[in-house]
Amino acid sequence: MNIRKLQGKNALITGASRGLGKAMALALADAGARLVLVSRNLEQLNETATAVRKFGTDAFVFQTDVTDEHQIAELQKSVAEKFGTLQILINNAGINIRKTVTEFTLDEWRQVMDTNMTSAFLMCRAFVPLMKNQSFGRIINMTSMMSHISLPGRTAYSASKTALLGFTRALALELAPEKITVNGISPGPIATEINAPLLNDPELRRQFTSKIPLGRWGKVEEVGALAVYLCSEDAGFITGTDIVMDGGWTAQ
Repeated sequence: MNIRKLQGKNALITGASRGLGKAMALALADAGARLVLVSRNLEQLNETATAVRKFGTDAFVFQTDVTDEHQIAELQKSVAEKFGTLQILINNAGINIRKTVTEFTLDEWRQVMDTNMTSAFLMCRAFVPLMKNQSFGRIINMTSMMSHISLPGRTAYSASKTALLGFTRALALELAPEKITVNGISPGPIATEINAPLLNDPELRRQFTSKIPLGRWGKVEEVGALAVYLCSEDAGFITGTDIVMDGGWTAQ
């Protein structure tokens, strides 16, 4: 039986058009939350919204580049006018460019840092005011297994995700008096579009799978279930930490 733990809550998810963002949107909708879906891809956002509405909850779509502070300001204004308050913010937008450090252009480096880290800062700066004075709030930043360990070719990605983890811890301390919790979810190998270069290469996929003690890649639905828990009343004493979902990889 589904327990709608997030009934009456407004939740905003960035990068909601596909992958983990879409999975978390569906999970939160199943738990009763009303969704604000944000991404640059309008067509895919509308597909997510259609799937969300099948759970009997509202879904509102905003085509926004979360690395652009002017677009975020417009998004904040629209959300404030429509809902007045926000209870849940999930900073999920992210990219990964796999190159050696000497091959990176400065524009590529900034693209990774802006999408993975700076966007979370901009979103929190804009939306935390809508979350205050309610004695309840949940912020989830999608960190990564690469916040804790790394691999060759991941200099930009690891740097951005490690910075996001530090940001998460500091923000949790800032917002604790408001009863707003801030946590990270660090996925390991999950079968999403961002990992297509690995999934579509049989040898690379075999190498990755061999390093996972549980012997399989993670499912997007498992991340969605964790997000629902962290956003619920049940997780009210969890803040300033990071939950690693990697099948045991970083335990080695």
